[in-house]
Amino acid sequence: MIKTFLMNSQLLRQKFLDFFKEKGHTIIPSASLIPENDPTVLFTTAGMHPLVPYLLGEPHPAGKRVVDIQKCIRTGDIDEVGDNRHLTFFEMLGNWSLGDYFKKEAIEWSFEFLTSPKWLGLDPSRLYVTVFAGNHESPLDEVSIKYWQEQFKKFDINAQVSLCGVWENASTHIFALPREDNWWGLESGGPCGPCTEMFYDVAPEQGFQKGKTHQELVNNFRFFEIWNDVFMEYKRLPNGHLEKLVQKNVDTGMGLERTLAILNGRTNVFESESFQNIFELLTLESEKTYTSSEACGRAMRIIADHLRASVMIINDGVIPSNKDQGYVLRRLIRRAVRYGKCLGIKSLFLAKISKGIIEDFQKHYKELQKNTQHIYDILTQEEQKFNRTIEKGLHEFEKMYEKNSGISGEDAFILYSTYGFPLELTEEISLQKGQKINRELFE
Repeated sequence: MIKTFLMNSQLLRQKFLDFFKEKGHTIIPSASLIPENDPTVLFTTAGMHPLVPYLLGEPHPAGKRVVDIQKCIRTGDIDEVGDNRHLTFFEMLGNWSLGDYFKKEAIEWSFEFLTSPKWLGLDPSRLYVTVFAGNHESPLDEVSIKYWQEQFKKFDINAQVSLCGVWENASTHIFALPREDNWWGLESGGPCGPCTEMFYDVAPEQGFQKGKTHQELVNNFRFFEIWNDVFMEYKRLPNGHLEKLVQKNVDTGMGLERTLAILNGRTNVFESESFQNIFELLTLESEKTYTSSEACGRAMRIIADHLRASVMIINDGVIPSNKDQGYVLRRLIRRAVRYGKCLGIKSLFLAKISKGIIEDFQKHYKELQKNTQHIYDILTQEEQKFNRTIEKGLHEFEKMYEKNSGISGEDAFILYSTYGFPLELTEEISLQKGQKINRELFE
């Protein structure tokens, strides 16, 4: 499975940092995945988490312009992982203005970085953006519309605006969308504001599709999100009301993995050199390839995602447990083991695969070098523990099956609650025996 890539993760990171360094930004290191300033969440889910005090007005020691590559974990998408775009662990490339520049410079620089041949060189005619449509709290973002139109005009593109979020004509490049799409802030409150998101048309050969909503174009994988510029000029109070911040801030986030997919002409975040290396190691362990079947491909995507997340969580000091971050880590590791078994892997494999992950990430996250053996040890211990759980669960499964001539939903629940045996494994083995588990009875 040899593929060539026009852009790799290391080069994209460096280009991003170099660009904003030229614009007067100070490069700062990624904060830990375990947030310091927000006890309401288990993990750092966005680049703004570590910077909340500075968005509220506290002076940052590095100045008013900073840029970073922030490690992030989002666990709400765990069950979605396996498709072409959801990830548990990802890297967010971000530039920040802490009371310095605002919409004009943020939009100009976003457009320049995306389209200039010196940087990413994307085709501006395939670029589409969204802006905040306005509500009772804040008006339509006409300022952002104006600055986007100025940028498109540099390439003789007359960027029309759709105020209803619909692709109304072939010149529509700007979509005004409601709060749920184009307003950003943490669930716990604090700094927030309207945002403008950038999308790339990954299937221009399909032509103009009149009447399609922006959401449909995204759901159909026609438009792929690249970047989000958030204009934080408000603070959400505990009572839900907004007040103006003491300073206007810019908070941007570009997903490294999604941007790599676009730059390499792919529509799948897993089709990058980092993930391909993991798939090759999994092929050695399983004797199955990523393209053997859709089920094999999905299993490999899940293992790769969960193991990357596990490596980085352990690296930041978490160990498997039954609560908080440790519980999420245990769930990720065990889910990776379970899908390894779907690939037919019978021996311990997590530490072997994680070696490739560490080798890839340690070029940017140097602390991985000193934590390597610790990561191997934690992964192996948890894999062994889960294998014992599965062994015991299989024994009980066979006893139940023989006694009842099948497995009921109630039996599946007992296997899960008493022996820790995953419902998905019960379903898989039952299907092999010609029986389908009643999930309603399980629940």
